[in-house]
Amino acid sequence: MMEHPARGYVKPDFKHIETWVFDLDNTLYPHHLNLWQQVDERIRDYIVRFLNVTHDQAFRLQKDYYKRYGTTLRGLMAEHGLEPDEFLEIVHQIDYSPLTPNPALGAVIAQLPGRKLILTNGTRHHADAVLRQLDIHQHFDDVFDIKAAELEPKPNAIVYERFLARHQVDPATAALFEDLARNLEVPHALGMTTVLVVPQGARVVLREEWELAGRDAPHVDYVTEDLAGFLRNIAGP
Repeated sequence: MMEHPARGYVKPDFKHIETWVFDLDNTLYPHHLNLWQQVDERIRDYIVRFLNVTHDQAFRLQKDYYKRYGTTLRGLMAEHGLEPDEFLEIVHQIDYSPLTPNPALGAVIAQLPGRKLILTNGTRHHADAVLRQLDIHQHFDDVFDIKAAELEPKPNAIVYERFLARHQVDPATAALFEDLARNLEVPHALGMTTVLVVPQGARVVLREEWELAGRDAPHVDYVTEDLAGFLRNIAGP
C-alpha cells in the first residue's frame, strides 16, 4: 500500500465496512492491458460517423464531453440528442481476451466480509464480460451500471444516491474503490470510506492531467498502487 501523502502510514481501518463497492475499468483489471483504449477508439469512430467530423475533431469532442459531462455519451446526448442504446452496444463490442484470470485478487475479495458490488459508468454486459475474464464474477453480488443510473454518469451526485437507494447501502458502512479522484468526492461527503487506486504506469491508460490528479485531496481517505495487496492488508492480522 502507498501511504496517503497528507498522512503518516496507518494500517487501513475497515472493521466497520459491510459493503464493498468497486469501480470496474482501470480499477479491477491490470492497467497495462489498456482494455479501455479499445472502447475509447470505438467511441471516437462512432463520433466520426454520427457527427460527420474528422478523427481529430472527434478526439477533442470525446475528451471535452468526458471531462465536462462524466461520460462522452452524456455529452452527445445533451449536445446532439444522441439515442444511447445503439451507442452503448457498439462501443462495448471489444476483444476481452487480453484479460486473464486474477486468482490473487479473487482470493482477497472473497475474504472481505459483507456484500461486494460494482458501480460503473459502463454497461452490465461489459462489466459481466470483464468480471468473467478475470474469473472474479462469483465474488460479486450485483452490478450497478449506466442504465441502472438512468444514463447519469459518475461523478454526478444523483448516481450515488440512486445506487445507495437501489441496494439499500448505508454509506457510513461502505467503502468505494475508484481510479478517478473526482468520482470519490460525493461518496466521501455522503460518509463512505474512499480508496483511490492508481497503479504504477497509469499514464499509459490515463492521458489527461486531470485524470491523474487528486491523490492528495481531502476526500481521498487512502491511496494504493496495488489493489490486491491493499485488500490483503485489510484482511490480514
